[in-house]
Amino acid sequence: MGGRAFITGGAGFLGSHLCDRLLAEGFEVVCFDSLLTGSLDNVAHLRDHPRFTFIHGDVTEPLRVDGPIEYVLHFGSPASPKDYVQHPIHTLKVGALGTYHTLGLAKAKAAAYLLASSSEVYGDPQINPQPETYWGHVNPVGVRSVYDEAKRFGEALSTAYRNTHGMDVRLARIFNTYGPRMRADDGRAVPTFIGQALSNQPLTVYGDGTQTRSLCYVSDTVDGLFRLLTHIPAGDEDPPLSFPVNLGNPEEIRVVDLAALIVRLTGSASPITFGPLPADDPKVRRPDISRAAAVLGWRPHVSLEDGLGRTVAYFQQMRVANAGGDR
Repeated sequence: MGGRAFITGGAGFLGSHLCDRLLAEGFEVVCFDSLLTGSLDNVAHLRDHPRFTFIHGDVTEPLRVDGPIEYVLHFGSPASPKDYVQHPIHTLKVGALGTYHTLGLAKAKAAAYLLASSSEVYGDPQINPQPETYWGHVNPVGVRSVYDEAKRFGEALSTAYRNTHGMDVRLARIFNTYGPRMRADDGRAVPTFIGQALSNQPLTVYGDGTQTRSLCYVSDTVDGLFRLLTHIPAGDEDPPLSFPVNLGNPEEIRVVDLAALIVRLTGSASPITFGPLPADDPKVRRPDISRAAAVLGWRPHVSLEDGLGRTVAYFQQMRVANAGGDR
């Protein structure tokens, strides 16, 4: 195993963990990131690695990369509602122009292509769990549409390149993933609740808290992505990535119960408070992972309590480090 992989968004939360896995598997990694929402801190430990290169650049501009590339992975995009509401046009450009440019690079290099799509293509789903055959329930002009439709367009464009040019294209629909290197201020539930709990501030739950999420620890998501990237179909197998593949944890939890669990794990005295539900916020989110299990032999293994414990420890370490820097 090995080869040279080019990954956009490689300095982001998920992208940086994927860089780690690729390097551990013997790959050479070219990490490309605009640092709009990513951070060099996420890849600082790789700076002197002999098979790691960082390039600062914007994937919405045409790409030129010297040398052979065997794999192109497009993970560059704002990924939290806070970020894509703040950068709506850029989010759409990353999903459209960014996908176009990375597909063009993969075509020129005869490389396999992996698109980081999202469970957000399902919108506010009317069926639960969501299989890959479900077409979704998306508001195309809602506040979340810049991300939802960017991902849906990315899937359509990738499929067109596969069908027109015979490219090896693989589509990962990634459900909520959490773990170390998430930004404390990115607005998603897990880092927000942990930050509030560690500060003994009220945990803010939107709506009545009965909406559900399925949370997958980052090492499990990365393992699924790596299996998807490197999977070689058997002769009698349906082409695995003539279809999208859901990657996520099928265990569902209510948001209010997630908040209570984080309060318990942090030993916090924080109360739980409630606020208005944001527009188009999905009421349920749970993947059907039967395709990933059958084709890739993949399913998550890290329990929610274990994963949250590791994530809490990370945020505690960051608070101590930041407090030391303020002295």
